Amino acid sequence: MTLSCLGIGISSLHEIAIGDAYLLQQHTPEINKREISAESTEQEVARYANALTSARNKLTTIRQQIPGETAKDIRAFIDTHLLMLEDSALSEAPIELIRQHHYSAEWALQVRRDELVKIFDEMEDPYLRTRKDDVEHVVGLVQIALAGGNEPPPDNLHDRIVVARDLTPADTILMKHQGVAAFVTEFGGPLSHTAILARSLGIPAVVGIHQATQLLQQGETLVVDGAQGVVLAQPSPKMLVHYQNRMRALELREAELRRHIDLPAFTHDGERIALFANIELPEDIDATLQNRADGVGLFRTEFLYMNRRTPPTEEEQLEAYLAAVDGLKGIPITIRTLDLGADKTTSGNGCLPSVNPALGLRAIRLCLKEPRLFIPQLRAILRASAKGPVRLMIPMLSSLQQLQDTLDLIEQTKRDLQAEGLDFDPQIPVGGMIEIPAAAITARSFARQLDFLSIGTNDLIQYTLAVDRMDEEVNFLFDPLHPAVLQLIRTTIDAALEANIPIGMCGEMAGDPRFTRLLLGMGLRELSMQPSALLETREIIRSSNLKDLGQRTREFFAQLYEGEITPLFDRLFTNDHAH
Repeated sequence: MTLSCLGIGISSLHEIAIGDAYLLQQHTPEINKREISAESTEQEVARYANALTSARNKLTTIRQQIPGETAKDIRAFIDTHLLMLEDSALSEAPIELIRQHHYSAEWALQVRRDELVKIFDEMEDPYLRTRKDDVEHVVGLVQIALAGGNEPPPDNLHDRIVVARDLTPADTILMKHQGVAAFVTEFGGPLSHTAILARSLGIPAVVGIHQATQLLQQGETLVVDGAQGVVLAQPSPKMLVHYQNRMRALELREAELRRHIDLPAFTHDGERIALFANIELPEDIDATLQNRADGVGLFRTEFLYMNRRTPPTEEEQLEAYLAAVDGLKGIPITIRTLDLGADKTTSGNGCLPSVNPALGLRAIRLCLKEPRLFIPQLRAILRASAKGPVRLMIPMLSSLQQLQDTLDLIEQTKRDLQAEGLDFDPQIPVGGMIEIPAAAITARSFARQLDFLSIGTNDLIQYTLAVDRMDEEVNFLFDPLHPAVLQLIRTTIDAALEANIPIGMCGEMAGDPRFTRLLLGMGLRELSMQPSALLETREIIRSSNLKDLGQRTREFFAQLYEGEITPLFDRLFTNDHAH
């Protein structure tokens, strides 16, 4: 039997696993509306408080069991859930419902959970929308505690493939250190915590296979292909040998790449390509340095604004940026300004949710409308630039007036800092993300006013093709090779080259080895990706000849509208033919 859904996009060096299925039995209590008597209200409040304590103790115990050598960003997932248990949204709001409406503790928590999930479901940004997983996982822990449950951890997971409805970060981390071979889940997407952790930990995983726990059987042999999003149950002997050979080849490949890790990314004909890392947290810097990135091409700052009632102060932001600058030991970092929407910022910003968040008040639009939110971040980024090579990047630009307003605000902030005697780099490079078709079409105008451009392919493809890649009904239409997408990318690259400014790419397309040679042939010389993709990309670059790729790219574009794109692309740019 073959099941297929979403692979998690981990490095192709960690894409396959073979092992026996371990069906994880997860018992979530059924929650029904129940009211209590007024006399038992405080007793119910105490029961809820005890459940919170139990959930907190369980997470703390798990955190203590994580081996000391585990990267800090892995531990941060557990810390996030511990903080959520302290947040008033879960520590106080359900208690208010118990007291005001005489709800049972279970029902009060469920009502609060539904309110929070609705907020996350309305978020447009796919990364932030999947953060509702955190709510589900933490609420689930408390509900189990309320039910008096204390599920024992699974044992004997070494080299086994865990099949579950979903996995919490705590589950994932513990199972990694128990030697689990791979994960298969019924829920989740490429940006869920299961996927993010699996990428960080190098574990093959396939997510979003509906009814996997019913279709797969305990103990049967499975093959998990995390790159293709395929799970094979009871593979034939011939198929098993095929995947075993692929696994051995990948192991040898990684060992070979590790031996070349200190070699710079020069093409075969001698041109240097800059390889950068995309990071979420300052703690991600360890992986950035270990994989020899030339710097950070995208530092997402949204984590500072999440799971809190008020925006972070200037000093809080400065501390986080300085930690990143110091940790990178002199290599550059590009800090992207806030990319949130009015529907998903901290409370109290005075904004109403957009009817359609995808087309509403988000990213730079929100920042310009709410300077009290934006200026502290600009001040913190500018002040951090005094301590190391920092670039500032503006997301979701769509008009020149919008850009001019932003540049004016940056200049005014510089004057304010200078008047206060605070240090900053007066020549800090300011760049823009090209992720809206309108910006790509008019990229020449943006290139004349900015110091660099960076193509955000995730949103660019989504907006160009009107496809939500997180929507299972249409995500098969999310196509980086669509002629319209490729023309927009090419237009943007040409605009930057004509203006003689750096042009990079920080979307997922940049870290996909299938597209590396095409992007080089189109003129890109800066690629930014998740750290685990750097090894493979560096090797592809070192085996590529730019003159040859330029000719192949011209041939590709000459035939772009003449027929099926994929066969043409494969002929010109696969690893076997495009050297």
